[in-house]
Amino acid sequence: MVKPPSLFPPRPDVTFAPCRLIIVSTLLALSGCTVGPDFRVPYAPGVTGYTNDGLARTSEARSAGGQSQRFMMGTDVNPAWWTLFRSKQINAFVEEAVRNHPDVAAAQYALRAARETALAEQGGLFPQVSGSASSTRERTAASGASPASIYTLHNASVDVSYALDVFGGTRRQIEAKWAAAEYQRFELEATYLSLTANVVTSALTDASLSAQIAATQDIVRLQREQLERIQQQFNLGAVPASDVLSQQSTLAQTEATLPSLQKQRAQTRNELMAYLGRLPSQDRGESVRLSDLHLPQALPVSLPSALVRQRPDIRAAEATLHEATASVGVSIANMLPQISLSGSYSTSAATPSDLFSASSIAWSVAGSVTQKLLDGGTLFHTKEASVATFEQDLAKYKSTVITAFQDVADSLRAIQYDAKALQAQTEAEKAAKASLTMAEEQYKTGAVDYPTVSSAQQTYQNAVISRVKAQATRYTDTVALYQSLGGGWWNRQDETELSQPRVKPGRFAGPDETSSR
Repeated sequence: MVKPPSLFPPRPDVTFAPCRLIIVSTLLALSGCTVGPDFRVPYAPGVTGYTNDGLARTSEARSAGGQSQRFMMGTDVNPAWWTLFRSKQINAFVEEAVRNHPDVAAAQYALRAARETALAEQGGLFPQVSGSASSTRERTAASGASPASIYTLHNASVDVSYALDVFGGTRRQIEAKWAAAEYQRFELEATYLSLTANVVTSALTDASLSAQIAATQDIVRLQREQLERIQQQFNLGAVPASDVLSQQSTLAQTEATLPSLQKQRAQTRNELMAYLGRLPSQDRGESVRLSDLHLPQALPVSLPSALVRQRPDIRAAEATLHEATASVGVSIANMLPQISLSGSYSTSAATPSDLFSASSIAWSVAGSVTQKLLDGGTLFHTKEASVATFEQDLAKYKSTVITAFQDVADSLRAIQYDAKALQAQTEAEKAAKASLTMAEEQYKTGAVDYPTVSSAQQTYQNAVISRVKAQATRYTDTVALYQSLGGGWWNRQDETELSQPRVKPGRFAGPDETSSR
C-alpha cells in the first residue's frame, strides 16, 4: 500500500555534525550554495469532497427566492460573483466600497512597503561603494627656527566593500522578504474579499429588515382595521368588551415589534455606510429589495485540491511558512564563516591639480574571514528559535486549511437546509393564513371566541416574518459560499499603482508572482 503524501512538508534538517563543519564550509565556499531548507508548497489534502455525502441540488419553494440551486463541482468562481444577483444597486455598492474604503488603500500601501523592503534587501548582493572628498586649510605653529606656515590639503577617496554571500545568508534573507511581500499580497486579497462580502451581506440584511418592517406594518394595518370593526360591533352590543381588549392587546404586541426591527435596520444602514467609506450622516437612502433579486441557481464548488490555492488566508499562511523556512537558512548561514572583500583608493595633494598625480595616489585591497569561535550559544539557539518558529507556522497553516474546509462545508450545508427551511416556512405561512381566515369566519358565526382569532393573527404574523428571514438567508448564505471559496480573485486584478514600487525592479526582483496563481 502506497502511503499518501503528507499534507505538510517535513521538519527541515538543520543539524550539523561538528566534524563535518569545515568540509561543508569549504565545499559551499567553492560552489556558492545556499544553506538551509528549500521551501516546498505543502500538499493539498487528499480528499475529493467537503462533506461525507454528495450534494447535487437543493429543494424548491414556491415563493420569491425559492428556486432550486445545484452544486457544480470543479466549476471556477466568477470574479464578479455579486453581479449574479442581478442588482444594479448591489453592483454600485461594491464598486463604491472598493473605490472608497481606506482599508483597501491601506492594504495596497502595505503591499508596496513590503515589496520596497524586499528590493532594499537585495542591495546586499552588490558591492557597497562610497566616496568622499575634503579640503583642509591649516596653519602650523612656529617651532624654533621654523616659521609658522599655512597650507591647504585636498583629499579624495573611494572605498569599496563586498560581503561575499558564500553560504546564501543574504539570499535567504531576500527570499524571506519576498515571502513577506507575498503575505501582504494575499492580505490585500483577503481585505478585498471580506469587504465585498460584507457589503453584499449588509445590503441583503438591510433588504430583509426592510421587508420585515413592511410586512409588520401591513399586519398592523390589518389589525387596526379589525379593531375598528370589533369596536363598531361592541358599540352596537354585538360583542363583549373582552373582544375589544383582546384585539387591542394583539395590536399593541405587533406594534411593539416595530422599534426593534427599525433599530436593527438603522444600525445595519450605519454598518453599510461604513463599508462604503461614508459616514452615517451621508446615507442617501439607496437600498435593495428582496423581490428584485435573482438567486444564483448554478453554484460553483471548487475542487479541494484547488481550494488551497484560492483561499487568501491559506495563501497568506503559506507565505508566512515560506518566510519562516527562509529564516532558518539565514540562521544557519550566520553560524558559518563570513567572508568579505574591501578596497580603498585615495589621493592627497596640496593643490587640486596634483590630486591625480602618481605620487599622490594610495590604495589598498583586503580580504577577511570572520568566524565566531565562542558566543555562549547565541547563534545556535537563534537557529533553534527559527526552527521552532517554522514548526509554529506549520501548525498555523494546518489550522487555516482545516478552518477553510469547514467554512466551505458549513456554507454547502447551510444552502442545502436553507432551501428546506424556506419551503417549510412558505407552507407554514400559507397554513397560518388559511387558519386565520377560518378563525375570522367562525368568529362571525359565533363558533369560536375572539382569543382564538387573536392567536391566529399572532401565528400568521410570526409565519410571515419567519418566511422573510428564510428568504433572505438563502441569499446571504449564497454570499458565504462565494466568500468561503475565495471569491475568484485569481480571475481579476485587484492591485493598483498604490501597491507597485516606485522603480520597476529588474532582473534581481523576486519570483514571478503570476506563476504562483
